[in-house]
Amino acid sequence: MKEQLKIFKIIHIALVAGLIFAYFFLGNLSNITQLKLPKMDSDNTVYLAIPIAAFIVSNLLFKMLVSKIDSNLSLKEKLVPYQSASVVRYAIIEGSAFLILIIAPDFIIFGVLLIVYLILLLPTEYRIKRDLKLLD
Repeated sequence: MKEQLKIFKIIHIALVAGLIFAYFFLGNLSNITQLKLPKMDSDNTVYLAIPIAAFIVSNLLFKMLVSKIDSNLSLKEKLVPYQSASVVRYAIIEGSAFLILIIAPDFIIFGVLLIVYLILLLPTEYRIKRDLKLLD
């Protein structure tokens, strides 16, 4: 478990680091004024829907994929489909953050919030066991 968790954490950190570098260089985050909330109107509310949809869809898909993992498998055998479900979750969040960065740089604060959420999803042994309902 420890070796697979280490690989899993490396994948997570690489995704987060790539996203942070993209935001730092493409989003010009060296300028703190970029992180202000933009003026909201009816034309740009769709950009607020992107991070909300990413959060909801990623969690729904993750839970659906995890629920399909056979409970009779050993923990080691469950890790592969669990990792796949997590990568799907990470990809949706990362893709949404990139989408905001590319099509709506004024809403970069929402992308930063997605990055923070992605960082909080760091895989741990406790989280994996909890998600797989292995804790008593």
